[in-house]
Amino acid sequence: MKKSKLPKSDSIEELAEFWDTHDLTDFEDELEEVAELAFVRSNAIKVHLESHDAEAVQKMAKAKGISEEEIIRAWVLQKLHRRNNGRATNR
Repeated sequence: MKKSKLPKSDSIEELAEFWDTHDLTDFEDELEEVAELAFVRSNAIKVHLESHDAEAVQKMAKAKGISEEEIIRAWVLQKLHRRNNGRATNR
């Protein structure tokens, strides 16, 4: 049995990079059809910050070992949670 060379990543960027340099027909024996969606789109909101504020967010995110988007998302969810007095938010 040959070892699979398909990437195990969930990163869209990593997968795109892989498929930019590989041919799908080389992996036909490893592919399987799936009924459910593989990627679900979410709504994105662009937030404009002054450069000093953006730098502060970058430093805080780096200190926590997460991306700027992740830390800002966490802040928004915390605020929504508090606003709803601990009730679950509609997602």
